[in-house]
Parts: sequence; structure tokens; C-alpha cells
Amino acid sequence: MSIEAGGKAKRLSAVPQNAAAARGIVSDLLAARFGGVVAEWPAHVVDDMLLVTSELVTNAFRHGGRLTAFETEITGEGLRIVVGDASTESPAESPGVGPEVRAGAARIGGYGWPLVRLLASRVSISYHPGGKHITVLMTLPPHP
Repeated sequence: MSIEAGGKAKRLSAVPQNAAAARGIVSDLLAARFGGVVAEWPAHVVDDMLLVTSELVTNAFRHGGRLTAFETEITGEGLRIVVGDASTESPAESPGVGPEVRAGAARIGGYGWPLVRLLASRVSISYHPGGKHITVLMTLPPHP
């Protein structure tokens, strides 16, 4: 964890064992940086951040071989989440998955990556020998 002036957390970095632990890291960072102000945000804001975190970490374990890196940071633009895995393959695009999918569709899986792209304000992928890092930016509500 790095601490900025004023004693408030700005960054947390660790490799969690599962998606629940990753969500805990994001929650801890938001609480350390913003305290009780988080409770005043619209409920979907934190829910979306935790959902994106879960999807990225779950996909790293399920499709990327393993989780190799996890970092979350409050920047001037929002909450930045970086997830690394051991695969050099791009996340799979799921044809037929998106806003047009009807509720009655009997499809299991394939929704995570489209959800990440829908909820994050920015998504980028950087490749390196032995894997990749996916970086997302989640917009924060106005705060003091």
C-alpha cells in the first residue's frame, strides 16, 4: 500500500488468492481513501467496481492460467485496476453476448469480458513475454 499526503491510501498491490480477496482489496482501498463518503455514492458505483474486479480476476484464473499481478490505485481519473495473467491470448469476444441478448437466452458463461468493457470507462491490454496485463479505469463520483 502506498500512502499519499494526508495519510490516505492511494494504491494497494498484492496477488489475491481469489476474486473475493481481490474485491476485499478494492473495498479496503476505497474505504481507506474515501472513508464514509463511499456510503454516499450511488450503490451501483461500488457494485460495478467490485463486479469488474471479480470478472477480471476470475478470468485470469479460468482462462489465463493464473493470476500474476493485481494492483488497484486511485488516480486523478478514477480507480485504476490492473490484473495480470500467464496467457498471451486476448480475452475472447463472445458473439451474441451484449445488450441485445434477451433475458430468455439459455447461455452459460461468456458475459464477463463484455461486462468489463461495458462498465469500465477505459480498457487496455498490454502483452509481455509470459502473459498480459489488463488495465481498466472506473470513473469515481465527484468527491472532495
